[in-house]
Amino acid sequence: MNNMVMLNHVSHFNIGQILESGQVFRFEKISDHSYLLNAKQKLIKITQQPDSSSVAIYNTTASEVEEIWMNYFDINTNYENITATLAAKDEWMAKAVEFGKGIRILRQDPWEMLISFIVSQNKSIPHIKACLKNITNKFGFPINEVDGMGEHYHSFPTPKELSHATEEDLRECKVGFRAPYIMDACQKVLNGDVILNDLYIMPIEEAKAKLMTIKGVGPKVADCILLFAYSRMELFPTDVWIKRVIEGLYFEGKAVKLEEIQKFASEYFGELAGYAQQYLFFYGRENALFKDISKKKAQNIEI
Repeated sequence: MNNMVMLNHVSHFNIGQILESGQVFRFEKISDHSYLLNAKQKLIKITQQPDSSSVAIYNTTASEVEEIWMNYFDINTNYENITATLAAKDEWMAKAVEFGKGIRILRQDPWEMLISFIVSQNKSIPHIKACLKNITNKFGFPINEVDGMGEHYHSFPTPKELSHATEEDLRECKVGFRAPYIMDACQKVLNGDVILNDLYIMPIEEAKAKLMTIKGVGPKVADCILLFAYSRMELFPTDVWIKRVIEGLYFEGKAVKLEEIQKFASEYFGELAGYAQQYLFFYGRENALFKDISKKKAQNIEI
């Protein structure tokens, strides 16, 4: 891989934390400090030394960095203000922000996010990654070969390309019961029932309702798509685990309905709810102590 571009003095940027925070799936860790990322129909390698504010991006050009990757990595957003505001909320949020202060919320492709989060339901991240790799290998096109690795990487198939897949084809990609959902997404996007670009300007509830006309897209999947593709930062995607964390930390361990979690997140975190969710998700997944604290608070055990 040639054509390296260096980004210097980038604060609040840790490529490992960004890619490992559950918002993106088509990447591979190739060393402690380097990742391959397949996005925007391109393949890049990103290298960042520990605690460094310099990031090397390989297999790109200065113009591509300016036109694609600056926006994709949300480089121009002031995370100093975001993290300071969230950290001031309470001690738990402060710990989560400090632990994951290198996270940035990516600005990803809506179609890829739609299919990715349909696939994500009831699956672990390694399984999601494997399913998406199967889909891209079968229906995408080769875009590059990694030097010395002898492996081709593929573009994410367009709605038209993926529409050629039968249910059997998709089940062979290990997506299971989600196969008909993927087929329905292809059909609705191709026939104009869902125009993905329109969602950028729709009111949030209207955008969620439109996405949820697609089979297999419920409130949590719709929230993830809108957060990670459309930068609707006021959303707080809530799965079972995040629900348990919020109950443990903010509701004295009491079981509360999803609607109540959403209302709390909207009022407490406001327009920064999406960022708060990412910090809590990453901290909780990576830090066993935090999980234990949440569990103890949920059981009303003094800590």
